[in-house]
Amino acid sequence: MRQKQFGAIPEPFSAPESAKTVILPVPFEGSNSLFKGSDKGPEAIIEASAGIDLYDILTDSEPWKTGIHTSEPVKERTAEKMNKEVAARTLQLLKKKKFPVILGGEQAVAIGAIKAAADFFKEKDLTIVQLDAHSALQKEYGGSNLNHFCLMTHANQLAQVIHAGTRSMSAAERELIPSGRIFYADNIMDGGNKTWMYDFLNKLTRNVFITIDLDVLDPALMPAVATPVPGGLQWEALLDILGKINEKAVIAGVCICGLTPIKYNKAPNFVAAQLINKIITMKFTSGIK
Repeated sequence: MRQKQFGAIPEPFSAPESAKTVILPVPFEGSNSLFKGSDKGPEAIIEASAGIDLYDILTDSEPWKTGIHTSEPVKERTAEKMNKEVAARTLQLLKKKKFPVILGGEQAVAIGAIKAAADFFKEKDLTIVQLDAHSALQKEYGGSNLNHFCLMTHANQLAQVIHAGTRSMSAAERELIPSGRIFYADNIMDGGNKTWMYDFLNKLTRNVFITIDLDVLDPALMPAVATPVPGGLQWEALLDILGKINEKAVIAGVCICGLTPIKYNKAPNFVAAQLINKIITMKFTSGIK
């Protein structure tokens, strides 16, 4: 069966050769312990994307016309093989000067994508920005270091990292975060506190790879996640962070994970699809080239 295209975009705009953006679905779930179903997330988002308006009102633009191709998914069932394949395919896209959008699955999918970004860029030229409710700095979880709770442990070994939207971690993880490189959700959502943004932006290098777990959003907006945490970011706050990153640095790629579809509530699927469209819009209307 032919792969469905994000936004139901027809050719020639979905042709792989000319598309500037390539979406790589990775329907992998190996370590979520609470609510199951994140492996169904990529398909649900792509299905929902067919029902959103790709025209962007704020910029009066249609960035989808730069081309968005949705590639065949990574179907490996073990974390080791999955991350090896994600790393190889992401690196290939970067070498072809494509904008890779990796679409998980659980957030462990981002381990391979971050490895690819680190292989492509020099360490001093790359920052990994994590937008996530959890710090994900466990050394091992459930007997594996490829668990989604270990994501940023891998990232710390490869590049500079910044955490934002965080509101859940263990005491041991707190000791592992370098001073000044974490921006908690409550500070971000404090409307009177703008100094955090200056500190955040000053820590970015020229190139940024962003990993987003959808649980960074408040559960009222995004209930369809495996590990929801109250007190999350609102839509406008998340877009503001992404927009400011885009103005200061080159967003080299993004990994969006964590959607765990709810059978009788498809609204979160549309929120995730809209987020992808917004990121692509930012990248190709106002981003640093």
